[in-house]
Amino acid sequence: MKAAPAEFRALCHRHRLAATHQRQVIYEAVMSLPGHPSPEDIYEKARKSIPSISLATVYKNIRAFLDKGLLQEVSLHHGSLRVDANHDPHHHLVCTRCRSIMDLDEAEMVPPRFRQKLPRGFKVLRISVDVLGICAECASKKARRA
Repeated sequence: MKAAPAEFRALCHRHRLAATHQRQVIYEAVMSLPGHPSPEDIYEKARKSIPSISLATVYKNIRAFLDKGLLQEVSLHHGSLRVDANHDPHHHLVCTRCRSIMDLDEAEMVPPRFRQKLPRGFKVLRISVDVLGICAECASKKARRA
């Protein structure tokens, strides 16, 4: 998905972030990739438009997008950084074999509840549920091997 330069500048302005050509290419790469891309996936896509771009530049700008709220970080505890452009309330299905991540609409689950009070002063920003399992593709590969 290619964002018009004016739209991207407005988005950056709303989030108090300088709108640069590199950032626009990186953001467009994120938005055009399926699922929850890694910085390496984003880098490969961005290199098609800017061959001289470095992986460090991609990481730095992804961090800026995360810090300013343009993107969300997914699966902090599942290995490599993955980003999510979906700002609608949702959770994730995570394949423990191939590490694919799929969105699960929040309406498909009963909202989680806490049995005890949270520690004093703890402020919940959002609740994220990861449902761990094996995706259909990995399950069918295992069945074919068996």
